[in-house]
Amino acid sequence: MSLYKKINPFSHQNNNTGFSTNTGDLGSGRFINKDGSYNLVKEGMPFWRRASLFHDMLNLPTWKFVTVILVFYIGINLAFTGVYFLIGPAEMQGIQSGDTWKTFKELFYFSTETFTTVGYGRVNPVGDAANLISGLESLTGLSALAITTGLIYGRFSKPKSYLVFSEDAIVGPYKEGTGLMFRFAAYKDNHSLTDLEVKVNVGLKVLEDEIPVYKYFSLDLERNRVESMSMSWTVVHPITETSPFYGFTKEDMENGDVELYVMLRGFDDVFSNYVQQRTSYTYNEIIFNRKFVPMYRESDDGQATILELHKLNIHKEV
Repeated sequence: MSLYKKINPFSHQNNNTGFSTNTGDLGSGRFINKDGSYNLVKEGMPFWRRASLFHDMLNLPTWKFVTVILVFYIGINLAFTGVYFLIGPAEMQGIQSGDTWKTFKELFYFSTETFTTVGYGRVNPVGDAANLISGLESLTGLSALAITTGLIYGRFSKPKSYLVFSEDAIVGPYKEGTGLMFRFAAYKDNHSLTDLEVKVNVGLKVLEDEIPVYKYFSLDLERNRVESMSMSWTVVHPITETSPFYGFTKEDMENGDVELYVMLRGFDDVFSNYVQQRTSYTYNEIIFNRKFVPMYRESDDGQATILELHKLNIHKEV
């Protein structure tokens, strides 16, 4: 028995996905992570040419961004404190007499005040070397503050879709046959997208001259566009004679190393700009003979609709 299911010849092959049709020696990793980032590591060029500090800082998780800022702030002040300590406390005025540790703390506090241009005034430089270093530190602090302000503004103003996807895609009853489906919802209050469009492609391995090759197909959807979405949307691909999944079983999905690529794009009134989001589902995240449970209900007073986001990932056996 062949490990690769024969693909329906009427399926719509898509050669514009941006992925290569390499042979089956790529490993078992997914191409797109659940958060929409590409599961890709680049080599063959120096790190300083590949890295982009500004874009990396804009895309870091919030806790990592705050950690980087704090580590930089403490580290740069420790570096300047070490310089002040090396040139000698005699270059400073107003330092209270004490042991080495107390002197180091006084210099560290002076460094933080100089770096932020607060300058409380009890401790101040009197020697040429200390004045030169403190002037350089003030310039560094002003530059760091300007860069940090720009990064914070960029993170707050960056358009985001605020959409959350179901953890699994399912295959279950749809009209007179079956369909492959997943769903997503806008999870922010008073936040919705208009002119929302979704595209779903699939990558899977097929045999060509007994060689496993990745092929990519566009999936026909029940609906690929909505004018406005404030609740949830269940995206359905009807599994008909023209579907690449026609006649597929769970084992066929696994043998073909199936991965769904989802791309969403819509207009956000808040940002007055288009936003987009990606995600993917691998064969082990596609569950057969399941059905999503409804995730909305009427409020107790009958005046509003309640969207139950905690039910986004809940499905039942059929």
